[in-house]
Amino acid sequence: MKLQGCGTALVTPFLPDGSLDEPSLRTLVESQLAQGISLLIPCGTTGEAATLTEAETHRVIEITIETTAGRAPVFAGCTHNSTAQAVLNAKRLARIPNLTGILTANPYYNRPNQEGQFQHFRAIAESVDLPILLYNIPSRTATNLLPETVLRLTELPNIIGIKESSGVMGQITELLTHAPSTFSVLSGDDALALPAITLGGSGLVSVASNAIPAPMSQMVAAALSNDWPAARALNTRYFALMQAHFIEPSPAPIKATLALLGRCSETLRLPMVPVTPETRTKLQSILRTLNLLPQ
Repeated sequence: MKLQGCGTALVTPFLPDGSLDEPSLRTLVESQLAQGISLLIPCGTTGEAATLTEAETHRVIEITIETTAGRAPVFAGCTHNSTAQAVLNAKRLARIPNLTGILTANPYYNRPNQEGQFQHFRAIAESVDLPILLYNIPSRTATNLLPETVLRLTELPNIIGIKESSGVMGQITELLTHAPSTFSVLSGDDALALPAITLGGSGLVSVASNAIPAPMSQMVAAALSNDWPAARALNTRYFALMQAHFIEPSPAPIKATLALLGRCSETLRLPMVPVTPETRTKLQSILRTLNLLPQ
């Protein structure tokens, strides 16, 4: 499997009382597919996975799969700092019918060295038959997965790619220089999608695409087809919105954007809290400039 194009790290919509908003999730997934998104990732960082119960996690994944109905791959978030628990969770997710694969990030808090990370990811990969998408996000986990370790992991047949969110272009370049052509390197940062694709990356896992799936998918498609004037024009037009989604800890800003667009409630689960009035005003101003606010 070669993952390519623009994927979305889905938010998890909640009702004002904090329970799952299943109709909004179905609508969100349908809008993603209708507007060109080629990969869906429920229950990741943007989906507030750390606050979901096991039952809620499975329900969010099941709804995503049911709504997608085979039109795009669905890779479910499955991250834990205990390798044994991560393996157990992966085995549980593997029993969900029609799940395409698993996204798993660096083990957080423990701060393992490179060998520890290699053994952790190998244990997860060997515990299931599903494709595995690695997720390197040092800003969240305090641990960086280096290119030499990723290259060792590419030798495991079901580790098929990585969502790279280190933000270090030299590191991403090194990985792209040496990785097998069958291995997918996806930018995990909206703002770095075009540089990563320029270097040989196969696409993006986006936060902004929750709100603007069509422009983000069009931008990535243009870059992958070497239509750089179109890709740069879209990047320039929507760059301020991409950046604004990280003024405060994600996913609070993207949920504020979705609420302003009338797509779902802004409700988050503690310890995440809604954005400040200043940030909401800035998001509103950007959306107004882009003519995206509902009339």
